[in-house]
Order: sequence, then C-alpha cells, then structure tokens
Amino acid sequence: MHYFPFHIGDYKSHTHHLNMIEDLAYRRLLDHYYLHEVPIKQRDIARQIGMRDNEQEVLSVLDEFFVSTEDGFINPRADKIIASYQEMVAAGKRGAAKRWLTPPDALPNPHPIALPNAIPIATKNQEPRTSIGKASRLPTDFEIPVDWKQWARTERSDLDVEMEADSFKDYWSSKGGKEACKTDWYATWRNWVRRANAPKAGQKTVSNIMAGVR
Repeated sequence: MHYFPFHIGDYKSHTHHLNMIEDLAYRRLLDHYYLHEVPIKQRDIARQIGMRDNEQEVLSVLDEFFVSTEDGFINPRADKIIASYQEMVAAGKRGAAKRWLTPPDALPNPHPIALPNAIPIATKNQEPRTSIGKASRLPTDFEIPVDWKQWARTERSDLDVEMEADSFKDYWSSKGGKEACKTDWYATWRNWVRRANAPKAGQKTVSNIMAGVR
C-alpha cells in the first residue's frame, strides 16, 4: 500500500506517552509495514527504517505496538486495513475482467480476449460521448458527467455550472427535429458553455443559447 488512513485523535490517545524518538520510530514502523504488507523481522529493522542509532527505542516500540509471531511482528489493526485494501484491488480486477473479458489473474498488459478494436462498454452517462459516427438524441435520463462540469468551471468560472447543466438538459431534451441529434454531445456541451451569457451581478439567469450550436 502507498497510503493508509490516519486518525489523528486515535493515534494521539495511544501514543501520548512516547518521546520524540519513539514516536518517530512508530511512524516509520507503520510506514514500513503498510508499504511492504508483510510481518516485520526484528533483525536489522532499525537500519531498514533509517534509525540504526536508536535501535533500543525501535525495538521497544515494536514490542509494544506489534504482536510477535513465528513469521515476525504483525499489527492486527493494520492487517485489517491491508486486507480491506487487497479486497478492493481484487474487486477492481474482477470488474475489469468482466468488462473487458480478461482473466482476473492475468499478467500486466494482457492481450484481451475481446475482439480487436472492440468499442468499450459505455455507461448511461457516457452514451452521448461515445456515439461516434452516428447522431443520437440526448437521453431523457442523461446527467452531465462530473468531468464535463469540471471542464466548464475551468473554462468559465463566471458561470453557475449546475444551472447551465440543467438548462442544457432541458433545452436538448425538449428540442425536436434533426437539429436535436448530435454525433458528439461533449462537443455540444463545450460550445454551450463557451457561448453562455454570464449572469448579471445579483441576478441568476439560464443561458441564452446561440444559433448554430452543434
């Protein structure tokens, strides 16, 4: 693991009696444990965490906060967090395998079982963005994706993005005719945002869409 949850209050309540060197030793032991995800061997551990001149403090903390087993010192609480993390990773692999028809235990960068050039499975919110080469209407249950809104906030910090998103959806869901069908709804959204009128000071307004929006 390259990160782990750190509860300041809980940590303080269990370590308030440690001096500065012991506190440093405990933090480094935890970092070492989470990073390698294996029991700590007592031999040379002080050197491995960069505290060879404080071996006695390191071993004292190791004995207090870790449990000695045949395989080495373990931390039951950390083991629960590591197990939860590993299950999350495994679930992600299973999901990816199901999505791309790839064995969950495959080596990195495996050759997918799916046919070459297969189009990725799109989620509901991705449909307008992945309708390449074929025009389609905006689905009635479509919601503006988070990354689209983030782009809008970066591009036009003067706009109320949430209001623009509602206006965009209402406009295109109710519009009829050929003009209501688009091949790239993300491009349509970007044009909408670029051409939206900024609200006047103290007044909220929906955008006045200009003619010619793709």
